[in-house]
Amino acid sequence: MTMVAHESQFASRAGYKLAKAIECFGVDPAGMVCVDLGANVGGFTDCLLQHQARKVYAVDTGYGVLDYRLRKDSRVVVMERTNALYVRLPELCDLAVIDLGWTVQEKILPHARDLIKPVGKIISLVKPHYEAPKQLLKAGVLTPEQSLQVFQDVLIRIAGLGLRIVNQTQSPFTGSGGNTEYLVLLERDEN
Repeated sequence: MTMVAHESQFASRAGYKLAKAIECFGVDPAGMVCVDLGANVGGFTDCLLQHQARKVYAVDTGYGVLDYRLRKDSRVVVMERTNALYVRLPELCDLAVIDLGWTVQEKILPHARDLIKPVGKIISLVKPHYEAPKQLLKAGVLTPEQSLQVFQDVLIRIAGLGLRIVNQTQSPFTGSGGNTEYLVLLERDEN
């Protein structure tokens, strides 16, 4: 599937990635309290708001990066200079969305699990080039075959984190250096 991005629809093209996941996974953020771990400019946050999320906690280690339009939206709780691995929220969320660089899924997912309600969901953008052993990377890039293999390895490791993999899809856009990325839908696995 090829998508043409019009920069004006979302704060960043990350919004298109989440929009594909929402459509593919059948997740409706309308009325939900959400947390965006790795908000950055706010592509995921913007997408959630456009899908009528009630509130979005926009968490990022950066400062002054979140799009001004989102920053002034009363539904957004801006949490800058905040590490997603250690963030605490005043309430449990219905949905956590994750778009982090340099942080592997095995580190962020257990914390994200603790931020959602027992019936909550997680949509995470998996970036195999951040998950792969360094020796696989050539100038920071994996081949599509290597990306798929690393992604499959990540899915195996996720299974041991108290989460159930519900669905997965390839991102409509590549990441840095043309790297293939994937989106995964997760739920708590209480068994």
